[in-house]
Amino acid sequence: MLALDQALVLAILVGMVVLFIWDRLRYDLVALLALLAAMAAGVVAPEKAFVGFGDQVVILVAAVLVLSAAVSKSGVIGRVVRRLEPHLPTSGARVAALTAGVTVLSALMKNIGALAIFLPIAVQMARRSGTPPSILMMPMAFGSLVGGLVTMVGTSPNILVSRMRAELTGQPFTMFDFTPVGLGVAGAALAFLAVGWRLLPSSRPAQAQPSAAFEVEPYLSEVLLPKGSPLVGKTVAELEARAGGEVAVLAIVREGDHRYVPAGNWTLFADDLLVLRSDPHALQRVIAEARLRLVGAGDSPVKNLPSRDEDVVEAVVMPGATLVGCSADEVCLREVHGVNLLAIARRGQAIATRLRQLRFEAGDVLVLQGLVGAMPDALRGLGCLPLVDRATGLGRRRRDILPLLLLALTMAVVALGLAPVAAAFFGAAVLVVLSGILTLREAYEALDLPILVLLACLIPISDAVAATGGAELIAGGLAAVAGVLPPAGAVAVVLVAAMALTPFLNNAATALIMAPIAVSLAARLGLNPDPFLMAVAIGCACDFLTPIGHQCNTLVMGPGGYRFGDYWRLGLPLSIIVAVVATALIPVFWPLR
Repeated sequence: MLALDQALVLAILVGMVVLFIWDRLRYDLVALLALLAAMAAGVVAPEKAFVGFGDQVVILVAAVLVLSAAVSKSGVIGRVVRRLEPHLPTSGARVAALTAGVTVLSALMKNIGALAIFLPIAVQMARRSGTPPSILMMPMAFGSLVGGLVTMVGTSPNILVSRMRAELTGQPFTMFDFTPVGLGVAGAALAFLAVGWRLLPSSRPAQAQPSAAFEVEPYLSEVLLPKGSPLVGKTVAELEARAGGEVAVLAIVREGDHRYVPAGNWTLFADDLLVLRSDPHALQRVIAEARLRLVGAGDSPVKNLPSRDEDVVEAVVMPGATLVGCSADEVCLREVHGVNLLAIARRGQAIATRLRQLRFEAGDVLVLQGLVGAMPDALRGLGCLPLVDRATGLGRRRRDILPLLLLALTMAVVALGLAPVAAAFFGAAVLVVLSGILTLREAYEALDLPILVLLACLIPISDAVAATGGAELIAGGLAAVAGVLPPAGAVAVVLVAAMALTPFLNNAATALIMAPIAVSLAARLGLNPDPFLMAVAIGCACDFLTPIGHQCNTLVMGPGGYRFGDYWRLGLPLSIIVAVVATALIPVFWPLR
């Protein structure tokens, strides 16, 4: 007979699933309501209700997010892909290379972070090669999902099932326990995606993103060509080719203050001052690769000021501002207002004047550098309105190698057993801030608070599902189906059930709900719980049927120009392949008995 506490915990689970599917409330708010209901019903004791906020799982996920944000700052991956691009002559080769790249990176960091690194690279490659974005984006998203299966930190479900195993046996899954099965599944998925991209629509234009309304014209900026730059002795055309055609040299200032409009065959000399027009992201990339110096960026308003105390903002010149009609020299931007002018954009006009001589107009968008604390007052005094931070990166030092070294060091520490996973990644996250790769503000912004709140709230509810016997009750229903199947069939049932739930719930929520059920099912069948937990991890991480089950799928929907129904065209056969391969591999590496 159904006990009261079992009935209450099942009612909370059902209500939570209904609210997730209804999708009118944010999933973190649903989790908060579920925790409140569990306390009110008495299935979660008040003194245990908030233990999730201090759980190692939440700390580990937060640390991985910060380290992933640091790795995304590196330009090494983009440079490697650009050098490989001439060797990728066909659409199939581009799909295979990008998908393989994001799959490998997803094994080492959060898969959403890996995809975010490759997304702008893919957009630029599509534009340069004429490849439809729709055939690149979805394979990359699916590759990031299967790549996350390879290590414990690649995706949240792996971390959560590791926690469940620690509660069950006292020993969590280790970092690379997921690797044997994960590599097999990822390899099969990559093999399919290398040819399966032909199932996708090839003529669908990319959807305009909401932020597109706030895009500005390319910026005008000035850079100094130092003696140690690899561009010294090269031509103007070679500089522009290095930037993939996204940076134009409008003028060269040399021989004192003489300004020349160069042709493509002009040779660049040390100490040339170049007037450039470009997108800020492309400009930042060229500055880092060619060791150029952005004029004004090195002139701190205060001597010996650490770079972490400086800020770079984009701001629009408002009508009636004191800047209107004046040049930077006339208003003494640096001397009086304490800010440096790094770049300027003017909608509808291709300006090519020296920055210090250009007279500002209302509507100009400026990139300004100054002290963090003084910037708001400086903007008010100048009559400028700050724009939402678009992370241009201009004027900030870029550390390409250090984030990758920190990631490699962290993985090595974990692999050698020198520190627990949570402690190792927490230490790496702290070093990311101390080394200046991320500012403290950027580190806090990297934290996905809704996901962290969801995890913290559902951990005590997941424990209650197991403690009240609710998991045992649900497992009894599954056992009625799985009992007539061979043991591997029971693993397949759990995997498919997790796959079926994930499109409607967050994958972390699905893992927290399914893990105790899988353990109870294994106990009923007299089987080892490890393969069932592996099935939960794989099923929760592999939503290929909808754009809403995982953030990676949502992220590519706009750039790829996809509709809701496009996902199952590639996702359904991939789901079948993953289910078959995982069901075959799990018993090989995790014995059922």
